[in-house]
Amino acid sequence: MRLSTCLLLTSLFACGNALAHGLWTEERRGNIEVVYGHGEEDNAFDAKKISGAWAYDSTGKMIPVTVERLTDHARLQPLKPPAIMAVALDNGAWSKTPDGQWINQGRSQVPNSTQSLHTYKYSLAIYSEGARLPDLKQLKMVILPEVDPLEVGPGKPLPVRVLVDGKPMAGVKLVGDYRGAPDEVSATTDADGRAEVVVRNQGLNIIAAEVDLPVKGDADIETRGLFASLTFVGQGHHHH
Repeated sequence: MRLSTCLLLTSLFACGNALAHGLWTEERRGNIEVVYGHGEEDNAFDAKKISGAWAYDSTGKMIPVTVERLTDHARLQPLKPPAIMAVALDNGAWSKTPDGQWINQGRSQVPNSTQSLHTYKYSLAIYSEGARLPDLKQLKMVILPEVDPLEVGPGKPLPVRVLVDGKPMAGVKLVGDYRGAPDEVSATTDADGRAEVVVRNQGLNIIAAEVDLPVKGDADIETRGLFASLTFVGQGHHHH
């Protein structure tokens, strides 16, 4: 029942948590496509909300990338096949009305709002073994693998570190299989922002996390919501 009501509601955020959507990239028909969704859900989104895309070769050197903004999603076109790809989406300010509707505006525009937040979503994809991670300052939240994730293999732990605004964050809950089990927490970061997440799949792995940060003195929002995903293919699926 909940599913059908969900589909009828036009607001992206009508179902449950206002931050219940993540961002990741996936290879589809030979293209790197940006996916905006939650678990098995894969939603249409306004490609103008993609605020940046960055591609790197295996030495960490930048590769030019263009964002192809299609009517309902976006494709990333790096000049040559990347070893690493990062993308950011700025979802804008959202305010919740007393009757539970989410409106894509700040609370200065929605004066009776009960909740107001601005959400940003970041994705980091690692495509080749031995790739050197560049400085990813432009990602305000990032899940960094501490060993090469392509070499770990399913069923084994991958050590990661979560940085928020460039600093390690404790207490962040990590979902080990965002597409297969989006509500199942696999690990929580320690005081150094570190955790071990078991690699779930031979194919595409999407490890994800989100945090809500209080914002002071802003006319439009009281919370900044950040989402980050780390994607990589588990093992034995590398095609060149």
